[in-house]
Amino acid sequence: MESIYVDTDQLTPLIFILSTGADPTEQLYKFARDRDMMENLGTISLGQGQTKKALDLIEVSCKEGHWVLLQNCHLSQEFMPHLEKAVLKLPDNTEMNPNFRLYLTSTPIEFFPVSVLQNGVKLTTEPPRGIKANLKRSYAEISDAWLNDCKKEAIYRKMVFGVSFFHAIV
Repeated sequence: MESIYVDTDQLTPLIFILSTGADPTEQLYKFARDRDMMENLGTISLGQGQTKKALDLIEVSCKEGHWVLLQNCHLSQEFMPHLEKAVLKLPDNTEMNPNFRLYLTSTPIEFFPVSVLQNGVKLTTEPPRGIKANLKRSYAEISDAWLNDCKKEAIYRKMVFGVSFFHAIV
């Protein structure tokens, strides 16, 4: 996420193209925690009736330098023209904070605004393939402090491995 962040700025949205079994939300949340932006990350899952909330969040976040995550853009065709207008008028915003970032998640859809795609950085995350890759991904999200924070550490580690292994198989 750090190398991707360098490629974006307040005018360049980062668009996560979703594939089956892959969800970049946790990676973004972890990155936000690492950069002390978790409290300044506004998340909206798009769907019916979320247009006004999403536009208000973008407007406020622009001024205050917060991050915005709009999830599931593919579920809100009615919102896409509004998103296009909001992204196109970002350069005209004189009150824009340079810390503002716009993150979008969507499956490939025909009605996604072309201008947003052209102005944004696109990223596709593939789900891990195989048990070893799945286990690595699960353990990448777990810190040593979290594993060691138990009175019965050996048993706890075995349980975490068992659940992770089961998850990898499923």
